[in-house]
Amino acid sequence: MDKKIEQKDPVNVLIVGVGGQGVIMVSKVLATICQEYGYQVKQSEVHGMSKRGGSVFSHVRFGKQVFSPTIPKGSVDVLLALEWAEALRWINHLKPGKGTFISDTQHIVPPFACLNRKRGAEAGYSRETPDHILSRIKDGFALDATGMARELGNEKTANMILLGLLSMALEFPEHDWRHVISRLVPPKTVDINLRAFDQGREWAGVVHENPDLAARHMPAEKLAPGVLGPDHDELSDFVRLVINLDWCKSCDICVKMCPERCLKLDVRLKAVLTEPDRCTGCRICEWLCPDLAITVYRTPEAAQAAANV
Repeated sequence: MDKKIEQKDPVNVLIVGVGGQGVIMVSKVLATICQEYGYQVKQSEVHGMSKRGGSVFSHVRFGKQVFSPTIPKGSVDVLLALEWAEALRWINHLKPGKGTFISDTQHIVPPFACLNRKRGAEAGYSRETPDHILSRIKDGFALDATGMARELGNEKTANMILLGLLSMALEFPEHDWRHVISRLVPPKTVDINLRAFDQGREWAGVVHENPDLAARHMPAEKLAPGVLGPDHDELSDFVRLVINLDWCKSCDICVKMCPERCLKLDVRLKAVLTEPDRCTGCRICEWLCPDLAITVYRTPEAAQAAANV
């Protein structure tokens, strides 16, 4: 590190998401770069049920002198959210009129939100859109970071795309961010994580030049009302469940948790969809799969694309 950035008051960064998204890695990178610049750093995190889709959050505070590891409500300088509902859960912790909001628009719907098992039923999930939220915030960004990471070849790098945006909100040089990331991520993933980080920075630059792009498209999670008949007999045309057998580790979680019992383990102990007409597209199997082996497509375009693979 070539010099220390002058910072009088502590900077408060709150990083939130769901288990397995990389919240702790983001906070570790941030805390490390702050320490290397000679700041006092306090960090506090909670990740109790993270392995099964539970909430995870990490407070990172840095400055010349920091007394407490937790950030008081209404004192967050930057809120970085890896999941949309978690972003909304913590948005009131931002400094009024001053805080920066950065969020992935990904929806991770917990199983208990599936209140109605009928085909086409809506889950009990927050319906606020990025446009609605960003209209209430002075400085905010919402983007489909997970979709962008998937295009790069590994959707787990969505956290690095968001870290790239975070790096534009703080005054540490780009080369120092890249150096710390290279040291902390698994050696075999350095290249793709750095590409994801670069893409986040590039996207922030594009938005700076074109503010209207600040709210990138929200992934469509629901079918348009009125498309299907009252019994939703045509829903199977709009739902495709794809299982990557190479990634399936035979844990049996999806089979046991499927509300419609339409998944089974075959003779190879791989998960397979045995009764596709019963699948409602609730996505419980997708969100609970620890190996990311299951993908559920719920729009006509995505379903058709998956069917053609």
